[in-house]
Amino acid sequence: MMTQQLASVPEQGRVFTNSWPVRVGDVGTDGRLRLDGIARYLQDMGNDDLDDGGARTSHPVWIVRRTVIDVLRPTGWPDSVTLRRWCSGLSRSWCTERVQLQSACGGLIETEGFWINYSPHTQRPVGMGPEFTDSIGGTTDNHRLRWRRWLHDEPPPGAGTAFPLRHSDFDPSNHVNNAVYLAAVEEQLHARAELLDQPYRTAIEYLAPIFGGADLRVHTRDDPDGLTLWFVVDATTHAVAKVAVHRQGQRTPRAKHEHIVAPRPH
Repeated sequence: MMTQQLASVPEQGRVFTNSWPVRVGDVGTDGRLRLDGIARYLQDMGNDDLDDGGARTSHPVWIVRRTVIDVLRPTGWPDSVTLRRWCSGLSRSWCTERVQLQSACGGLIETEGFWINYSPHTQRPVGMGPEFTDSIGGTTDNHRLRWRRWLHDEPPPGAGTAFPLRHSDFDPSNHVNNAVYLAAVEEQLHARAELLDQPYRTAIEYLAPIFGGADLRVHTRDDPDGLTLWFVVDATTHAVAKVAVHRQGQRTPRAKHEHIVAPRPH
């Protein structure tokens, strides 16, 4: 499933658009927009999309089950991005949402998230309202979306590497924020710089939440064309992430960004 193509930009239906500058806090030492920064952009786009569509009150809680990020042409800082978000599949209680990021300097990042609509009262999946599905459903013919895992491998033996969690890593539900997992992926990508010089896909599946006080261990495996990480608590895998060369992506040079350093205050 790591080679599955993402849906193209629709010719009709509701597509939510927004834009903002790439911020210094979302890039690495090379100026590249990091995966955890992209994840925060996707969260912000989802919230802004709900507000724009008037669905914040009726559909306030969403849990992401899988995020796919295809970095075809990287962007970074300084740059600005335009984001477009639309539904690429839906069922009674969940949907997939595509977000395309295009930058002024030529960057292109394609993403898709599998989102589940949750009841804030029961903390269980709940059906989406008919007005909401009508508003988002015009961009896809897939109205019988099913969940299928992409990543099935078990973690390698061993204790893994401790990944200490901070209070700032948790969201209002006391779950580790989904961007934090991708920060751990970035730590491993630092040693696999060759992956960043070509189009690559990152897929992460969130299988169970991680709560405060957890002893999180990260297991890593180097693959021929990428790497795989498992996020394990008490011998239970809570998330799996895989980074691999994106065979369908266009091979283009990495975008170069001139670093602008603000003067230090006196």
